[in-house]
Amino acid sequence: HHTTADGHMAEKEETTLPKATISKMIREIMPSNLKCANDTRDLLLECCVEFIHLLSSEANEVCNKENKRTISAEHVLKALTALGFDEYKKEVNEAYGKHKTEIMGKPKGTKKLEHLGIPEEKLLEEQQLLFAKARSALSRSQDGLPEGNNE
Repeated sequence: HHTTADGHMAEKEETTLPKATISKMIREIMPSNLKCANDTRDLLLECCVEFIHLLSSEANEVCNKENKRTISAEHVLKALTALGFDEYKKEVNEAYGKHKTEIMGKPKGTKKLEHLGIPEEKLLEEQQLLFAKARSALSRSQDGLPEGNNE
């Protein structure tokens, strides 16, 4: 159990990272002629989770001190400094820059309609028909008439 920001007791959420992700990181870092025991991998996993928890808690404190409601990348960078991990800031900035570049390349939700294969005119026509049906149903309900299909 832990205490939430509003002072209530809360169940501690079971947070972890996928073991496959940690195993992949270990394989990428370690020489190919070395193996990592499962209990060592599990310990590294726990360390990673604890580090993320520590960093996010500190970033949350930085965010709160600035009277913000959303933790930003800048809050995470300030948290790294506060925790004595300045040596990670360059790599974190590079990863964040790469992430922003990847996000900019992906279509936003507003472009989803383009991938439906239905012409915009047809979609607008269907939308107007639905609006007309809704107006008719509303009008009928306000007049006390039973709802009917007005096609």
